[in-house]
Amino acid sequence: MLNRKIVVPVLVAVLVGLVSFVNINAGAVEKININTASADELTQLKGIGPNHAAKIIEFREKNGPFKSPEDLIQVPGIGQKTFEKNKDLIIVKEPK
Repeated sequence: MLNRKIVVPVLVAVLVGLVSFVNINAGAVEKININTASADELTQLKGIGPNHAAKIIEFREKNGPFKSPEDLIQVPGIGQKTFEKNKDLIIVKEPK
């Protein structure tokens, strides 16, 4: 039989490694390009439902692509608080 003094630390090390791996991959959230995102993609943002998603799309169609993530605040109904909740999830790239 294997020595418990060896088996227990090895199992603990394996479990710690697995938990670390899961935490690292759980944090890998796909960023959303507000210049090209569909309404469904936009609703993945916090506080953005179908109505706000439609307003974002309407705004960019009328005014052209967003130049910075902060420009999202110009969309009627989107305020500073909503932007702050999502600023780490938003990117702005020119549409192709």
